[in-house]
Amino acid sequence: MTRVVILTGDPVGAAMAGPAIRAWNMALELQRHGHDVRIVSTSDSTEPSARDGVTVERVRAGDDRAFRAHERWAEVIVFQGYGLGQFDSLRRTDRFLVADVYAPMHLEALEQGRDLARATWSLRVATARDSLTDQLRRADLVLCASERQRQLYLGHLAAIGRVTPATYAGDPELRGLLALAPFGLPTEPPAPGRALRGVHTAIDADSRVLLWGGGVYDWFDPLTLIRAVARAKGSVPGIRLVFLGTRHPKVDEMGIVRRAVDLATELGVEGCEVVFNDTWVPYDERGAFLLEADAGVSTHHVHVETTFAFRTRILDYLWAGLPMVVTEGDGFADLVREEGLGVVVPANDEDALADALTAVLTDTAAAQQYRANVARVREQYTWPVVLEPLVRFVDAPHHAADYVPGRGGMGAGSGRARRTAGPGHAARMAWHHLRHSGVRGLAARVRARIGRRS
Repeated sequence: MTRVVILTGDPVGAAMAGPAIRAWNMALELQRHGHDVRIVSTSDSTEPSARDGVTVERVRAGDDRAFRAHERWAEVIVFQGYGLGQFDSLRRTDRFLVADVYAPMHLEALEQGRDLARATWSLRVATARDSLTDQLRRADLVLCASERQRQLYLGHLAAIGRVTPATYAGDPELRGLLALAPFGLPTEPPAPGRALRGVHTAIDADSRVLLWGGGVYDWFDPLTLIRAVARAKGSVPGIRLVFLGTRHPKVDEMGIVRRAVDLATELGVEGCEVVFNDTWVPYDERGAFLLEADAGVSTHHVHVETTFAFRTRILDYLWAGLPMVVTEGDGFADLVREEGLGVVVPANDEDALADALTAVLTDTAAAQQYRANVARVREQYTWPVVLEPLVRFVDAPHHAADYVPGRGGMGAGSGRARRTAGPGHAARMAWHHLRHSGVRGLAARVRARIGRRS
């Protein structure tokens, strides 16, 4: 038995988004293999609890004294996001350290920051880049979500001096340092229930439901989708596009949400053909929504974030056996096309998207074939399958071949990432916003932060 701490920055509880869902399922799978696991979250929205044998604790970001108690208890520490920059004891730990970088944070920051002032946008991207570099420099094992991501991170590891004779000898593919562990889906089927049909006034038993599973973020393209639905409603009576969640349990609502609602209103489809769920569906209840849908949809712009993204919502479509319509450009689009799971359309092509939606919702024979193909493919993405590299590591933990006590000498150079918590970080951010947004801008951010904590 190995003692494992899984550190996440997301809320862990009833309403969970991707990082917390992944942390939770890592804990369950490791526990199933006989290990003692606790989850530590830095989110103020997490309430300490114990469920299914997994302990959940909350530690304030930057409170190294509190986190050190967990660090000393653990033998293996798995972390996500900005945890390495929040706790000095984690950066220097002699425990076996696993960096979970399934979401390329620096590429996400490029898209998340589009609506920000250029100086703040640049700062966020630089902070994410430096944080990721620090993680790759110090980890004994790095987990990524796709072969595309492996290529991205292999280049990064080489650039910071971790592709060396020490790490290469006996492991020429570097699978022992950089392992493929995609996001997963449950082994048990979704639980049915009344979620949409007969519950929402615009959706009944005859509605043809397209489900947008998950949040609405700036790198997605809900606007072309809304236009396509407005175009297709004449040929598909009862077409309904449901955005499952527009209020992330941690992330502030993005401007794209408001633009999507405004466009649907302008086209006269808001509240009827296009339905926005302005809450966040509890993790254990999402299956009922999926089972009441006829198809899943995911549309995005094509850019660098797309190339390396791993769209976790697609896994829920696989889980529920849904045919899908997706935009080309990412790894899952390749899977949908190659395995016949639905229709792949060009980015920003309203006409092609409208035609694809119509075909998936009206061609019964094609939809049946898509569902059969989904049932065949989904088994390779269950949590026990995708987390096998992590389980294998925890079964027999070991330091990386180039491990150095204190971890400061791993890789080339001595780059120091920005701290992402603590008084120094708060002071730097206050000075940054004062310089670039003025007193009013700084005051608005302080009020917003206080509001999120209350």
